[in-house]
Amino acid sequence: MPYVFVLFLAPVRAQTTKRINIIPQPSMVTEKPGEFMLTADTRIISDPMFAEIAELFSSQTFIKQGSSKEKDQPHQIRFNRVGINIIPDSAGYRLLITPKRISIFARTRIGALYAMQSLLQVQLSQPKRSAIPCGEVNDHPRFGYRGAMIDVSRHFFSASYIKRFIDLMALYKLNTFHWHLVDGPGWRLEIKKYPELTSKGAWRTHKIWKEWWGTERQYSTEDDPNAYGGYYTQQEAIEIVDYAQKRGITIIPEIEMPGHSNEVLSVFPNLTCTGKPYRSGELCLGNDSTFTFLENVLTEVLAIFPSKYIHIGGDEADQKAWKQCTKCQKRIKDEHLKNESELQSYGVRRMEKFLTNHKRKLLGWDEILEGGLAPDATVMSWRGEQGGITAAQMGHYVVMTPGSHCYFDYYQADPATQPRAIGGYLTLEKVYSYEPVPAVLNPSQAKYILGAQANIWTEYIGTPEYLEYMTFPRLLAMSEVTWSAKKDRNFDDFKHRLQAHYLIMKRLNVNYFRPSYHLDAETKLDIKNRNAVLHFRSEQINPPIFYTLDGQEPSANSLKYKDSLAVNSSAKVTAVIIENGQLKDKPVQIDIDFHQALGKKVIYNLPHSKSYPAQKETSLVNGLRGSLTYGDGQWQGFDTNDMDVTIDLERSIPLTSISTSFMQQVGPGVFMPDFVEVSLSDNGIDFHKVETIKNIIPATEKALTIKELLNSSYKCNFWVKQ
Repeated sequence: MPYVFVLFLAPVRAQTTKRINIIPQPSMVTEKPGEFMLTADTRIISDPMFAEIAELFSSQTFIKQGSSKEKDQPHQIRFNRVGINIIPDSAGYRLLITPKRISIFARTRIGALYAMQSLLQVQLSQPKRSAIPCGEVNDHPRFGYRGAMIDVSRHFFSASYIKRFIDLMALYKLNTFHWHLVDGPGWRLEIKKYPELTSKGAWRTHKIWKEWWGTERQYSTEDDPNAYGGYYTQQEAIEIVDYAQKRGITIIPEIEMPGHSNEVLSVFPNLTCTGKPYRSGELCLGNDSTFTFLENVLTEVLAIFPSKYIHIGGDEADQKAWKQCTKCQKRIKDEHLKNESELQSYGVRRMEKFLTNHKRKLLGWDEILEGGLAPDATVMSWRGEQGGITAAQMGHYVVMTPGSHCYFDYYQADPATQPRAIGGYLTLEKVYSYEPVPAVLNPSQAKYILGAQANIWTEYIGTPEYLEYMTFPRLLAMSEVTWSAKKDRNFDDFKHRLQAHYLIMKRLNVNYFRPSYHLDAETKLDIKNRNAVLHFRSEQINPPIFYTLDGQEPSANSLKYKDSLAVNSSAKVTAVIIENGQLKDKPVQIDIDFHQALGKKVIYNLPHSKSYPAQKETSLVNGLRGSLTYGDGQWQGFDTNDMDVTIDLERSIPLTSISTSFMQQVGPGVFMPDFVEVSLSDNGIDFHKVETIKNIIPATEKALTIKELLNSSYKCNFWVKQ
């Protein structure tokens, strides 16, 4: 089914009183009276070191360049080279705008480039682009790695679109483009030694990834008019690398190994453990031909990409084939390895040695930690933060990219209102809330955190329009997370500045996601005093919010929310934004439940998930319900086949009902239980089953589903042994 887009769902409204609204937030901004007026006489004058930057600025603004002979003339935009005593940070800059002149001060090319992008933002965000407000900006980045990744294997994006995306990254001072070039659904880079990788491995039978994934996952050929695919020639890739470099962006290529290699094995079945193409897609690590192939491929990759890092993937490799392969088992024995995890680590170390010999560094997903980390490898931590924490504590450099905050293929609003996505729920505010340096790291360990990265996986993202819809403005939030000092970040201020950038994105024809009218609620519950305080948040600026306390749908005649809402008894708080008498979104309901088990002890007869602990032992009895996302800190996960808990009410009390809710979201692997069983005890020792509720939601239901499986009444006393 094709994706359908409704462009410009809401009018772009200027809701900010500032005139200089730069993203990411600079270290210092001072607004001053007056404006610099761009006219036909305005000229760009540059120090020779910054000539290329001045030329780029001229091409984007159509302001003519002047000569050094005109340097003392009024009404100029000047690029000035200064020393370290003026701009200490090598990537720092100073931008000074007065009515007579715009002056950029930097000591490096990259600093001048960042100043140019700030100036471009200021100009593009003005109602009249010829009037640039006066002020001063002093700035430098916090992290040296500020990245974004696009997966072009599952869906292919043209070279011209990759350049457009690089332009948008550069505008927001992101400096690393991670190019996921190869994966099971298609090989996307010309390798001259192995032309079959692109004549066959770059083409598949179905355009829509989901349709292809649900079949035998067959490949086709370049001359098949019905095949879907594409690839970048080496010349195209070289041009893109140069294009990015001129805009301050390094491109890191990813060549997947040893898993996710179905497309390779369809062309070269001799590299499998069985000698035949097979579905799991792992390269045979007992076969020396595998390493010959990988080294030959990387030799050509290194000639195209001058980046310090080369990404080798290393994630989600199924080790089943290796366990049954005589060649792999012989490798384990000959190399004195303990198991298949160490076999994978052997493969990674071997590739790292090859890269080191070519003066490059290996970068891989956090699975490369398993079986022992290669000596100089850098880890990209995606399965939460623990991989990054472990690597940093070992003295390895880390790029933080946990799915909880950095996966832009997740829904950004209520899934019922959005085009199909892989799952998850990641709002703009949650992206912005991310702190790349985990609190558990001490200062000496924290220095190994290079920065963070947004990832755009494209299982369900098949067009440039949809890619932009999923990426913007969340990528602007990530740019501020990785650039701005922690003390300078404030989401409310970011939202206000973002209003000016909606105009920029509109002018650049970016199909961005419009600010949501959805309400999120922060609830602070005081169990001892049995009261709660709610704070509502929205991506809108100061929206009119109306609420009820009895679960009824609010209207414009309902109570109007101000700064907070205090509740001192059980209530079904229902709130919604209403403008001009119209509900702007589905009402959100927050159940404040001062129930009998509130704050009581919960005994876990089986452990909860370490990855999704929520509020740990207080989660099930804290009086709060989970939201649309399983990562909100309220939903608790269970990795075992069963969930078994006992609630200790401390004494015998009347029990009228029990209620609990469960979530299903198949994409990230969140499922309903098969059934829920309730057992009661009147002596704290002997329990008797009173009810079993069977789940009726099929495991094939892929839409986000939240279901209350219990709400039964009992005429009995509920007492559990302390």
